Amino acid sequence: MILVTGVTGVVGRQVAHLLARTGPVRVLARRPERVTVTGPNVEVCAGEYADRPGLDRALNGVRAAFLVTNSATEPDDERFAAAAREAGVRHLVKLSMLAVGEPGADDFITRRQRENERAVRESGLDWTFLRARTFMSNTLSWAPAIRSDGVVRALYGTSPVACVDPRDIAEVAVRALTRPGHEGRAYALSGPEAITARQQTARLSEVLGRSLRFEELGLEAAREQLLRKYPRPVADAFLESAERQRAGAKAQIVPTVREVTGRPARPFRIWAADHAEAFGRSQG
Repeated sequence: MILVTGVTGVVGRQVAHLLARTGPVRVLARRPERVTVTGPNVEVCAGEYADRPGLDRALNGVRAAFLVTNSATEPDDERFAAAAREAGVRHLVKLSMLAVGEPGADDFITRRQRENERAVRESGLDWTFLRARTFMSNTLSWAPAIRSDGVVRALYGTSPVACVDPRDIAEVAVRALTRPGHEGRAYALSGPEAITARQQTARLSEVLGRSLRFEELGLEAAREQLLRKYPRPVADAFLESAERQRAGAKAQIVPTVREVTGRPARPFRIWAADHAEAFGRSQG
């Protein structure tokens, strides 16, 4: 049995889908009604990281687990690793971020992820870290404005990022969960190209068959927008990360997806075409 967490997110959901094609998978969800992964091979367990009895139920009989944590303040990695160790789990595959391995990254979120990785590393379990660059799916936040106004508003439109398709991350995760030889590895994951927000807007325009306009947000406007959604330490971390991207720190392309899966990482144009309906292209 393999346990997957984060199944209402883009990576965890895809990991569970892939695993369910070939064998049993159990998913942990705080709100089971939001789980869209279904089928005869899927078992849904209600619970959350602070719910130790729920964790124990979900981890019973589990050989390996895919771990996604999002809280900037709760010790969820420590909680999960401790419960997994006591349950006899042998291998944790943890979704992390590429900035963890970059000395120039010192924002709040990156520091927390380094602490989270350390908790897993020191748990005594075998581990694999998937250090992913920015998800291509983050551009879904542009969808409402694209549908209503035909405009993309973002900070620093000409700063490049080697963003990665979440489906590629999921395929690497499944390899690590189901095949030997990935223990003790920290995989840096990127897409096959460094692309800017302006270029992403152009790709979306081609896919949708309609003209889109890019408007660059000022720094204060971006800050206000972030503070409406996140606490200040998290908002500040996103802005610090944007400055690193502006300086070229996120443009490096790494071949890990090809090395692990045997096929090249998907470019943004493929991701955009596969998700065009979310931005307003009608089907058929």
